[in-house]
Amino acid sequence: MAEVVQVRDLHYSYPDGTDALRGVDLNVDEGERVAVLGPNGAGKTTLMLQLNGLLRPSWGNVHVGGVPVDDSHKSENRRRVGLVFQDPDDQLFMPTVRQDVAFGPANAGLRPPELDTVVEDALAQVGMTAVADRPPHHLSLGQRRRVAIATVLASDPDVLVMDEPSSNLDPASRREVAEVLLAMRRTTLLVTHDLPYALQICPRAVILSDGRIVADRPTSELLADKELLAAHRLELPFGFDPTTVSRSALR
Repeated sequence: MAEVVQVRDLHYSYPDGTDALRGVDLNVDEGERVAVLGPNGAGKTTLMLQLNGLLRPSWGNVHVGGVPVDDSHKSENRRRVGLVFQDPDDQLFMPTVRQDVAFGPANAGLRPPELDTVVEDALAQVGMTAVADRPPHHLSLGQRRRVAIATVLASDPDVLVMDEPSSNLDPASRREVAEVLLAMRRTTLLVTHDLPYALQICPRAVILSDGRIVADRPTSELLADKELLAAHRLELPFGFDPTTVSRSALR
């Protein structure tokens, strides 16, 4: 299976001298869903922003789909990696849902009727066709999060990167977003503190701690390692035992 994401010896320091990434190596194959776990300040968001070039490495390199993430490939990098931020209001700013979803592909030059087809397909993938002509701010948080996913899917990225997709959602909305992610056959990186959600969505997980990847295993195996989780300030909810959850129950 082809590698879609290749991260090699990635280092990044912020202007104030903070070392956020300290030699990260990560490979993600086509179609994989990988959870990126870690405590606050571990470097998770910094890594996410490196993948489509919003931040540039201090050292090392990133390739997506065989294309280097650098200034000479900026537009292609942004198309190949779609970022869905934790707060959907960071991505939704047009008068209607339809216009928000159309914004990216329209700016890339797509015009009707092809544009209309792309928008309808993206909304259908997230189950939001019925609200296409509503203002985004009239929707619930869970609905806005699904629309934010649709805005990224409309540009047909090779890799979808989700930042805390389950945060602040009620149980029904958590399930609806999970169903969207599980139905897709798209390479996905899930940045989250929600360990049961990581287990539900991603067969594989890595722990990023102090700017380094310190574990890379099947999610169920990683979450069963209590000493590893404790060493990196990760905790399962009270009473949750990952070893007793069947794969069929996760879907």
